[in-house]
Amino acid sequence: MKPIFVRGISNQFRLTLAVIMSVILLVANDRLEPVRNSLSSLLSPLQYVANIPGVLLDESAESLATRNMLAKQNKELLRQQLLMSERLQRFEHLRQENDRLRGLLGSPVHMDSKKVVAEVMEVASDPFHQYVVLNRGSRSGVFVGQPVVDAQGVVGQVVQVSELTSRVLLLSDTSHGIPVRITRNDVRMMAIGTGSLDELELRHVAKSTDVRAGDLLVSSGLGKRFPEGYPVARVMSVEKEDGKNYATVIAQPLAALDRIRYLLLIWPDIEADEAELITSESVKAALEANKEATP
Repeated sequence: MKPIFVRGISNQFRLTLAVIMSVILLVANDRLEPVRNSLSSLLSPLQYVANIPGVLLDESAESLATRNMLAKQNKELLRQQLLMSERLQRFEHLRQENDRLRGLLGSPVHMDSKKVVAEVMEVASDPFHQYVVLNRGSRSGVFVGQPVVDAQGVVGQVVQVSELTSRVLLLSDTSHGIPVRITRNDVRMMAIGTGSLDELELRHVAKSTDVRAGDLLVSSGLGKRFPEGYPVARVMSVEKEDGKNYATVIAQPLAALDRIRYLLLIWPDIEADEAELITSESVKAALEANKEATP
C-alpha cells in the first residue's frame, strides 16, 4: 500500500481535510480535557526541571545584590563607627583637659595673688637636668625665680625666660632645693631633688627630729622664693641607722611631675609684702624710740 501523499494532492482536498479536522477537534474539545490534564501532569516535572536554571540565576543575582548591599552597608557603618569613635576620643580629651583646668583653678593658690595658666611645650631631654618649657615668657611678665605650681602643689621655679617661653626647673632636679616645714609641728627642713620624679630627700635631719611617715610638707616661705603654705611633698619613709649622724628621710612630691601639662605661674603678693615691710619698719622705729627713751 502506498502512502496517500506520495502523489500531489490538490489544494481543494487539503482545505477540505483541514476543515474536517478542525470541526472534529472543536466537537471533541470537551472530551479531550482529561487527556490534556493528564499530559500536563506528566509534563509538570519537566517544566520544573527546565525552570531550574532560571530560578538559580535569579537567586544568584539576588544573593549577589544582597551581598553587595550588605557590604556597602557594613562599610558605611564602619565609617560611621570610626567617626563616632574619633568624636568620642576628642570629647574624652576635652573632658580631661577641662578637668585639668578646673583642678588648676581649684589649686591651693592664694586667692589674692596674681596667677596665669601656662601650657607645657617641651619636656627636658637632658639626662642631667629635669625641666619643662612653658608657652609664657617675659611678654606675660614671667621672671627668673618665679614659683610654679599645679593642682596638687609646688612644681618648681623659673630659671630662664625668653620673650615667649620660659624654662622651669622641677623640684626633682638634683640642683633644686626648697625650704619646707611639717604642718603637724612646724619643724623646718630643706627638701632636695634626687633626680627621680617621685622622690625628694630631706637633708641634714637630726635623729631627734620629730618627723614621721605621712607628714605633709609645705613651703616655709624662708628665702622669699616660694610663698609660704603651698603643699610640696609627703614624707614616705624615715630611717635612723646606727653610726650615722642624720636620719634618712625620703618624701614624694605631691605634684604629678611625670604627667604635667598645665601649670600656674604665680606672682608674689605685693600688698602682703608691703604690709610686712611697713610692719617691720614700724617695729624698727618703735625699738629705736624705746632705745632713745631709755636713760
